[in-house]
Amino acid sequence: MRVVTIVSLAASAVLGLGALVVAKTVLPGAGAARSATAPKEDGVPVVVASRAIKYGDKLEPGMLTIVRAPANLAPEGAFATLEQVLAADKGGPPVALAPIAAREPVLPTRISGPGSRPTVSAEVAEGMRAYTLKVSDATGVGGHALPGDRVDVVLVRDLTPTGHDRNYISYVVVQNARVLGIDLNADPTSQKPASPNTVTIEVSVEESQKLSIAATLGNLSLALRRNGEAEVADASPLRTGDFLVGGGRPARTSSGGGGPVRAAAPAGILIVEGEAVKRDRKPRRAETVATSAAQPAAT
Repeated sequence: MRVVTIVSLAASAVLGLGALVVAKTVLPGAGAARSATAPKEDGVPVVVASRAIKYGDKLEPGMLTIVRAPANLAPEGAFATLEQVLAADKGGPPVALAPIAAREPVLPTRISGPGSRPTVSAEVAEGMRAYTLKVSDATGVGGHALPGDRVDVVLVRDLTPTGHDRNYISYVVVQNARVLGIDLNADPTSQKPASPNTVTIEVSVEESQKLSIAATLGNLSLALRRNGEAEVADASPLRTGDFLVGGGRPARTSSGGGGPVRAAAPAGILIVEGEAVKRDRKPRRAETVATSAAQPAAT
């Protein structure tokens, strides 16, 4: 019995030594292999929204969090600390100028500058201006233009305000202008069309000069563009005579007692006693419709 006990103890000692050797040699190698394959937590800190932020919300610490993103994928201008965001408005918390989704990076272009409320001035792009037009239900596309939409501005001018024959012409003054606000509504998430009285659009300095002159020449109206369409069309001035079907001026009698002579008419819109008639784009020479009888040749 004593021999069996001694053998058992010896076997136990050998197994313990073997387990110790395995723990010191094999297991550290496996752990090192796992460490080599595990991705390292690398990247740059980026402040993102921890929950959805609505337009006009004042940013608070609980709305924000920091994540790490690869340096080549981090948005340009993104904030790295919460303190930078919460002091972005002249040292105070800013407000959201556009909706920010959960986990979306908070960028300087999405939050306000001065003030505790969203302002149109913060929405105006660099080098651009905000210009306000007076509109109605008809000229304001029925109120369907909302902040963020794109519109063209069309001028209709009466060239003969005091004449018997009326002559109108239309121009496309500005194309692809972004709507900044309808009346006092500047919320780009607004989905409720309303009867507009004024529309504020984003234009260049030169375009603002054009609009100020155009407003004194005739009636301005908006044309709503398709979402995502930014093409600038080649739109030349258009007169009603370019597309209305009809004849020229009423025929007049020639001085020689012959048939009627149809006088050449300039391009434009002509309304005679309430009836619109067609005018060619280019003036034509007078054309005899009916000629008088042959006369003797002059000496």
